[in-house]
Amino acid sequence: MKAGDAGRDQNAFSLGPVLEPWRIRVRRAFRRLPDPLAEFLLFGLKMAWSCLFGAAMLALLILTHGLWPADAPLARYDLLLILAVLIQIGMIWSGLESLEELKVIALYHVVGTVMEVFKTRVGSWTYPEPSLFHIGGVPMFTGFMYGTVGSFIARSIRVCHMRFERYPPLWATIGLAALVYANFFSHHVLPDARIPLLLAALALYGRTTVWFRVDRVYRRMPFALSACLTAGFLWLAENVGVLTRTWVYPHAGPAVGLVFAPVSKFGAWLLLLIISFVCVSLVIRPAPPETSPPASGPLPDG
Repeated sequence: MKAGDAGRDQNAFSLGPVLEPWRIRVRRAFRRLPDPLAEFLLFGLKMAWSCLFGAAMLALLILTHGLWPADAPLARYDLLLILAVLIQIGMIWSGLESLEELKVIALYHVVGTVMEVFKTRVGSWTYPEPSLFHIGGVPMFTGFMYGTVGSFIARSIRVCHMRFERYPPLWATIGLAALVYANFFSHHVLPDARIPLLLAALALYGRTTVWFRVDRVYRRMPFALSACLTAGFLWLAENVGVLTRTWVYPHAGPAVGLVFAPVSKFGAWLLLLIISFVCVSLVIRPAPPETSPPASGPLPDG
């Protein structure tokens, strides 16, 4: 690791001036635990920190579904938009989110909103409740739901000090992402290229390895495996929106019981992850691993 990286690593998991002292206490407490358990708990803490924005949005979907009156003067979707903006402002103001992460959120916000407008017009899914702030039939808070994915990727890269071995050329990843994005529109009039695109993604990223450090040791994972795990969690998160009837798929009809997102959405999220990761890479370039990453080292307080 380069000399300057040590200082950056110590500040790479900062929680801001208010919460930072508590994080340092947690890190010190982990020293008293067996190394495997300490690393597992720290990994969970870092993942929870990485999906902070997404977890907040999912919590709002659940709470507003159960508690917000349907006849309230302020529509539920508009309330979600206001709260999403306030959360975003609060995270930037407190230092919980960096400007680089905000750029990623904004970029994926636009990409997701354009697709949402098209998909709702062709009937892929609908938003059944009224709203004042919308584009077409799409409430404006939905762009923040896409932004949470980019936020998670950017945060996890930072807090786990991720490095990417044999990462494909940028032009190739952008080209694949463009084809994937186009297919989300074109498959309504042309044959669906989802399977060929997934195979192309496997060929492009199949040799890529993600190096990451949770605590003291650098570990590695195939990029394809990390994408599948992330897509699985995103599919589960999407079901929160379905079960709270924030958005409705055609197969759900007027049912009010338990209706889940179709399993085919897992493949769709895999492809969407390609787009989201490329969006992140345009703002935060994937760094290659150091020539000789340290196998161990002292556990920093910062």
